[in-house]
Amino acid sequence: MSVARKEKIDFDKDVEPVIKKYLEEIKYGYITLVVQDGVIIQIEKNEKTRLK
Repeated sequence: MSVARKEKIDFDKDVEPVIKKYLEEIKYGYITLVVQDGVIIQIEKNEKTRLK
């Protein structure tokens, strides 16, 4: 069953600032965008710690 979103996601206002923030914070790792029905519904940040 699909639940319709009532609000539209604005990439410039809602998504881009989060991605920029994560890129500034992360040294090693990856950022994943989760898409459902052509819409970004989740942003995940996985950071790795390198042992020297």
